[in-house]
Amino acid sequence: MDAAAAIRIGNTGVTVTRFGLGCAPLGGMYEAVTDEQARATVDRAWELGVRYFDTAPLYGSGLSEERVGSALRGRAGDELAVSTKVGRLLEKGGSADPIFEGARAAAAVFDFSYDGALRSLESSLERLGLDRVDIALIHDPDDHYDEAVAGAYPALAQLRDEGVVRAIGVGMNQTELLVRFARETDVDCFLVAGRYTLLDGGALAELLPLCVERGIAVIAGGVFNSGILASGDGNGRFDYRPAAPELGARVRRIAAACARWEVPLQAAALQFPFGHPAVACVLVGCRSPAEVSDDVRLFELELPSGLWDELRAEDLLPDGAPVP
Repeated sequence: MDAAAAIRIGNTGVTVTRFGLGCAPLGGMYEAVTDEQARATVDRAWELGVRYFDTAPLYGSGLSEERVGSALRGRAGDELAVSTKVGRLLEKGGSADPIFEGARAAAAVFDFSYDGALRSLESSLERLGLDRVDIALIHDPDDHYDEAVAGAYPALAQLRDEGVVRAIGVGMNQTELLVRFARETDVDCFLVAGRYTLLDGGALAELLPLCVERGIAVIAGGVFNSGILASGDGNGRFDYRPAAPELGARVRRIAAACARWEVPLQAAALQFPFGHPAVACVLVGCRSPAEVSDDVRLFELELPSGLWDELRAEDLLPDGAPVP
């Protein structure tokens, strides 16, 4: 798998690299990151051919966007793709999400209205130092579907018509509402976080086939399921929470199968989503140059087909999942 290979997003003119850098960690997700470390992380990704960078106002209450914009300044061009999100407005002086260490003093408040989406993107462009972004995503409208469809979606559709954004979509940690968005709107892509991984095939039955049918590109995020698939011991988070014991046991079985084929578990987790034709790219969160280097190496590692055969035979893949 070539991390720097370019793939088009849906029916748009936007191309992204198969490996995209998720920039939530650059906003201090789980632990603080310095400005210098954030820049070095983006620099290393660029050196390795990565040209797709995803951020959001939520990530450090604007800190991630500021750092990404600063690191990419002067690198704009047709090969570069940046995505950010709408659905949360930053209120200065408020308390940032505690998951982000060192975040700006601003609260991220849900707002999926038409005006809210326009204001959100305008502020994001200022922080990024850009006059447009390539992809704008409606961010986590789990409890706000009606408002998002009536407000944020037509706002982004208008901005797409005006050329302020080149592609629009939705990013969520669930599939049910993404199916509704696919059926009821004209989006170009989805960021599907954690729902198509070695541990979770939730997107497989309905969402992914629908995306193929409608030409909606899938950006697979959360391929390590918040960390449990980043090591083989079964410890860590799943969906941002401590993992249940049965999930830990399953991860240990997958890791043991990978070890028999001399394959790191992380490599299998990174490459698994590409078995499905709906998946355009994988988005990987990194907080240091070393993490970028390691993840790109694992992404590009050639995996034996026998590994996938064994995982299927041992019932360690999501039911019916195609493999790379």
